[in-house]
Amino acid sequence: MGLTDEQLVAELPGLLRYARLLTRDAQSAEDLVQETVVRALERAAQFRGDASVATWMHRIMFTRFVDATRARLPEPVDEEALVDAVEADWRDDAYTVTAEVVLERAERREELLDALLRLPVPYRTAIVLHDVEGLTASAVAEVQQVSLSAVKQRIRRGREMLVSALAGGAERRAALAGVPLNCWDARSRIDDYLSGELEVAERRRLEQHLAGCPTCPALYASIVGVRTALGGLRDPDSVIPARLAERVRAALAAP
Repeated sequence: MGLTDEQLVAELPGLLRYARLLTRDAQSAEDLVQETVVRALERAAQFRGDASVATWMHRIMFTRFVDATRARLPEPVDEEALVDAVEADWRDDAYTVTAEVVLERAERREELLDALLRLPVPYRTAIVLHDVEGLTASAVAEVQQVSLSAVKQRIRRGREMLVSALAGGAERRAALAGVPLNCWDARSRIDDYLSGELEVAERRRLEQHLAGCPTCPALYASIVGVRTALGGLRDPDSVIPARLAERVRAALAAP
């Protein structure tokens, strides 16, 4: 059957939306979409129409994202232990949340995204595909290459974890009341801040966040310290070996 360019282009808005919710970083999301498109084009002749184009391309993106995420982890993370802990709470008859708090936070886009990003990848992608992108549970199972019952469990547990994440952290939210930027947005700006690349207004917002946040200042100080320590590795007396210098000259002289 094959895949046409028109079919591929039609899926780009949904793919970009999905990528943004997976990565929560504009550049990373665009990179993920590009990688997905390249992979889809490489496999275009293999598309048989057994699943929809959307399901097929979301499967490619899901696989690439999971592979990239695992490659970045220095050691395996026991995500199921995190899932089991939340499940244990929900099985406890005494466990509850304050619905007003959960709904209020869910209506704040940044807080909802922050809570969503903390979910283990299989559960995050399951509820994003089902509840955000509108794929059926069967289609999500196709994307994740697992059984329908497994996907239904992931959707249920993902929602439970999201509710618990939105319900928790009352003390932290109180400490951050009135502090501009959420923590991830502040932390992701530190490199640009240190490089002097932030606009004046953004610098001021970051500085206000660091002045009021109970957790970010230590991370900021650590980044500055490590950056300084790395600078100390620079040896001003380093001598370029003659052999290397010759190789460089040859490369520069090559037509």
